[in-house]
Amino acid sequence: MKEQKKVLGEERRTFLLQLLKESGQPITGGDLAAKTNVSRQVIVGDITLLKARKEPIIATSQGYMYLHQASPASSAERVIACHHDPARTEEELNLLVDHGVTVKDVRIEHPVYGDLTASVMVSTRQEVKQFMDKIKATKASFLSELTDGIHLHTLSAASERKLDEAEKLLKEAGFLIDQE
Repeated sequence: MKEQKKVLGEERRTFLLQLLKESGQPITGGDLAAKTNVSRQVIVGDITLLKARKEPIIATSQGYMYLHQASPASSAERVIACHHDPARTEEELNLLVDHGVTVKDVRIEHPVYGDLTASVMVSTRQEVKQFMDKIKATKASFLSELTDGIHLHTLSAASERKLDEAEKLLKEAGFLIDQE
């Protein structure tokens, strides 16, 4: 069996960028490491360098993604304010993705650190399941646990109408903070 050659430095970062740009799906750090014959930690450093160069790469629960310019498929975007306990997170995310909405991130206002934002990037039930499985497997806490369940989500969809429908359903299900 022939040993795979390491891809070095700038050549590796160029290759990683190409892989991410061409992929329509997130790619895990482990997969990128295997393709370049380096450690996952080297990939983390490479991604950090690429982000510092203003490359629009995000880390999601499913892996790294390159954010292409907004396409007509997701021309509407909105931030919503939610409040619920951690046990209802999967229900909230599924309600949104079932109605054609992508949950881009979660944001809280921490009393010490200020605004904290984490990428979520889920658009399907399968991605919600992967996100929830990763939370459980790593025993990670939800950001909203730091603020007694209060958090914001950035949502995107093909139209304002889809966002309006999803927001109405969230309100009916008791997820939205009452703005009255």
